[in-house]
Amino acid sequence: LVGNVGQDPEVRQFQNGGQVASFSLATSETWKDKNTGERKEKTEWHRVSVFSEGLVRVVQNYIKKGSKLYIEGQLETRKWQDKDGQDRYTTEVVLRGFNSTLTMLDSRNEGGGRSSGNDFGGYQGQAGAPR
Repeated sequence: LVGNVGQDPEVRQFQNGGQVASFSLATSETWKDKNTGERKEKTEWHRVSVFSEGLVRVVQNYIKKGSKLYIEGQLETRKWQDKDGQDRYTTEVVLRGFNSTLTMLDSRNEGGGRSSGNDFGGYQGQAGAPR
């Protein structure tokens, strides 16, 4: 997927010391309406959860609202219950293991980092083996 981060990522700690970084990613497609000639756009929002240790650090330190990313991961659907006890389902793009990639596509001058003085535009990270 190629898209823009919708809000600053949230990083949560697990009791075992692991971490997950979560954010939403907006992808858009545009086309010209054949009947009216009008330009149309459709935006889809995707939930992204990053479990790979190295990629969590990249997300935590360099990704912010508006960052443009290329990501590869696996689609996973999980079941949960809302406050009324109703079953709900959420489908997420999950980055963990060998088949996960996160590439920052922002130009070097547009940021993409929270750390002042560091220039990491165009960073590409790939998840390593699970530990």
